[in-house]
Amino acid sequence: MPTPATRATGEPRVLVWHVHGSWTGSFVRGGHTYLLPTLEEGGPWGRGRCGRAWPDSAVEVPAPRLRDTDVDLVVLQRPEELELAERWLGRRPGRDVPAVYVEHNTPREHAATTRHPVADRDDIVLVHVTHFNELMWDNGRAPTVVIPHGIADPGYAYTGELERAAVLINEPVRRGRIVGTDLLPVFAEAAPIDLYGMGLDGLDLDRVTPVGDLDQDALHREMARRRVYVHTARWTSLGLSLLEAMHLGLPPVALACTEAAMAVPPEAGVVSTDVAALTSAVRTLIAEPERAVHMGKSAREHALAHYGLEPFLRNWDVLLDGVLS
Repeated sequence: MPTPATRATGEPRVLVWHVHGSWTGSFVRGGHTYLLPTLEEGGPWGRGRCGRAWPDSAVEVPAPRLRDTDVDLVVLQRPEELELAERWLGRRPGRDVPAVYVEHNTPREHAATTRHPVADRDDIVLVHVTHFNELMWDNGRAPTVVIPHGIADPGYAYTGELERAAVLINEPVRRGRIVGTDLLPVFAEAAPIDLYGMGLDGLDLDRVTPVGDLDQDALHREMARRRVYVHTARWTSLGLSLLEAMHLGLPPVALACTEAAMAVPPEAGVVSTDVAALTSAVRTLIAEPERAVHMGKSAREHALAHYGLEPFLRNWDVLLDGVLS
């Protein structure tokens, strides 16, 4: 692996923080060199690769060495990174070094009137991961583009052998209604739920089994054994767990919130704001495994066509090449 301060190839060198593991894991599979900051204490600003099996083009760089490292472009993902990048590089993102800002989230406060942190900047391209996010944020004069999620295909793995529902929520106790934790007992009346994710301590609900945070291979394997995937989030960006479930071949039942209504066509799953209709769909899919298989195959076909890794990387190559030129 090349040392961070040397340039082994003519590939652009992109500074990017490891914020969201799944998104970063896809992003660093592009055709550039990706510089991931590290700090001795790790933490949100310096976790580097965090032991992930990513390509060698994803290079860890100690933060103190960034000022002496060639950086062609900065990918920002949090407001604090604007100041952090300037301090660590000695250059201002957008002015002294090209920069883009990836917005992973829906507005945190008022849905239609929250102004984005780079809304007053026309020198930083604002990249939204869903059209819903682009629509809802007040983007001001920042130039915007939408690059949907893209994930590496885990392969068709669905068996649906267990008459149970899979749900993935990180920190359901803390996040509560935002991720639909209050709906778990309602869906659990339609089918027993196996709940995956981080921060499940303190959750004690009938017919809901907190499994915990599994590594990705084990998670995919276990999810694929469940008959149906239930997506309960009210107000988050499009969850990668939903797209992963569709890639695996699970039929999804999802709240028609944020981008989910666009991500799941009628033949691929059931999407509604009517919780009674959703719980009825869960019961039907549990009782009719052949229908579940058919719907899950349609979900996989749609996910491969719209949320695959190749179009994601191609769209990012086009954007980064344009910004750099």
